[in-house]
Amino acid sequence: MEKLRGLSLFSNVGVAEAYFEELGIDIRIANEIDVDRAKFYQDVYKNTNMICGDITVDSIRDKIVKLSIDQNVNFIIATPPCQGMSEAGLRLEYDSRNQLISYAIDVIKRIKPKFVLLENVPKQLTTKIKYGDKIVLIPEYIKSELGQEYNFNKETLVMAKDYGVPQLRERNIFLLVRKDQPYVWEFPDKQKEITLKEAIGDLPSLDPFLREGLNETHCRFPQYEEKKEAALAVSKWHYPPTHSWKQVEWMMHTPTGKSAIYNEKFYPQKADGVPVKAHHNHYRRLKWDMPCRTITQNNGVISSLACVHPGRPYENVSGEILYSDARVLTIYELLIVMSLPVNWAIPEWAKDTFIRKCIGEGIPSRLVREIMNALLVQL
Repeated sequence: MEKLRGLSLFSNVGVAEAYFEELGIDIRIANEIDVDRAKFYQDVYKNTNMICGDITVDSIRDKIVKLSIDQNVNFIIATPPCQGMSEAGLRLEYDSRNQLISYAIDVIKRIKPKFVLLENVPKQLTTKIKYGDKIVLIPEYIKSELGQEYNFNKETLVMAKDYGVPQLRERNIFLLVRKDQPYVWEFPDKQKEITLKEAIGDLPSLDPFLREGLNETHCRFPQYEEKKEAALAVSKWHYPPTHSWKQVEWMMHTPTGKSAIYNEKFYPQKADGVPVKAHHNHYRRLKWDMPCRTITQNNGVISSLACVHPGRPYENVSGEILYSDARVLTIYELLIVMSLPVNWAIPEWAKDTFIRKCIGEGIPSRLVREIMNALLVQL
């Protein structure tokens, strides 16, 4: 079997590559502009030569190309930033981040690998960029630059939930095979969906840590320490997220799958009682009976898009029906819904917010594993 020797561009912290070693894929070189992300990546993937620098700078790009050729790289995975075209972003016309694909194309054309995986959000299909003196759609640009040398997969839209990932997350992925290679690279057969209940339903319940302090937390949640201890026995990453009491109280009155903005009394409101203007998916609990909604980079904030634990109903001492786990998903739960290995070697120095942002921007690891397997079985 031919071994894949890879280059990872826009590497983030290596979420996509989590199963590559298991598959026998050797990522020789990686590139990431952010110093902390590059350090995270290097701490996890110690044998990869991480080049920390801006790919738009000619000298950095030249270094990437030279080292890749020296290392006989035959596979490139590139996941350019998607915030410029993401549904959750501002989507400014001709956002400069959308132009980053051109630098990946330049590297591909110079290295000429046998195989390429280009990943981004579905919006990429209808996003325009400047190409010389013309304005073109990104797919049109990619195919005009690489279509002479590479065959492309027929279907490019893929849902993570169809490949053993307990999360919806739709992506656009181009799979390229150099035309002198006798392989056809398409998405594999779909798999059974995994619900959030199947994925995290057996994990210990957790009360949030209140931003108002430990005394207030103990007062509001008498079982806080007991629950925390049980959760940490599962993983050091299954620890209580921190939230303000007012937001926690809103979510305690919000049923599974519902948004707090529809509560009659305990709804998101300002100090003067005026309702907070919010999207119907903000302050929303997830549902048990379906895969998790798409994880965003802002997954640690209750007010963000559908990121609150589904919870379970219980009756308090006054006979009122409330809902448990009035909090966002823990990092351990995020690992599961992103299909990362639960023992993934997250560096000890990495802070909660940073870890969450990096995971939220990643492509689900198992999705990449299944797609790569579709190629590997042919090699």
